[in-house]
Amino acid sequence: MNRIEGGRRRRIVLWRHGQTAWNVERRFQGTTDIDLTEEGVAQARRAARLLAALEPHTIIASDLRRAAHTAAELATLSGLDVTHDPALRETYAGSWQGLTHEEIVERHGEQYARWKRGEAVRRGGGELETEVADRAAPVVMSHADKLPDGGTLVVVSHGGTIRTTIGRLLGLEAQHWEALGGLSNCCWSVLSEGVRGWRLSEHNAGTLPQPVLGDDT
Repeated sequence: MNRIEGGRRRRIVLWRHGQTAWNVERRFQGTTDIDLTEEGVAQARRAARLLAALEPHTIIASDLRRAAHTAAELATLSGLDVTHDPALRETYAGSWQGLTHEEIVERHGEQYARWKRGEAVRRGGGELETEVADRAAPVVMSHADKLPDGGTLVVVSHGGTIRTTIGRLLGLEAQHWEALGGLSNCCWSVLSEGVRGWRLSEHNAGTLPQPVLGDDT
């Protein structure tokens, strides 16, 4: 496929960090700097072995430890440096941070329900999802724009930030971003470039991207 038919064929891999203790406890982490568990480190190492096979050109990551340490596993295998950027941090959620899912529903039930309905909500007095996309998506695109034809960018970040970034890059209305399901720890989504822009080719994946066989390829 030539460039006119398929664009530059760049690829963005958005990789969520490994497991933390707060993930296990179902606590909203937000910008709280929680490190990986032993299982999280093992997850990062397993995933890094797979992602290294994609021969990434660039790795960028949130500067929070859970993302930075996940990215370091891929950097070790690929020989690449990691560019850390606070713009890739998770959503700041104010008073929600540190609460379990059940505590959030109990204490902030109406606010939680409004958010789940797709309304613009400052969860816990924190950031709007559109504000997260405003800071994260331009960073991702600035690095993607520097890729060679066929190049791969790996972005190591957080579930909420990844979802909002994908929504923004796909041109989806913000109220529909929740339709993108969550990412499991150390799983990733892949945006592939075609003639009409970015498309979601893999979501919540834990294996290497595979060609789509069918009519719409």
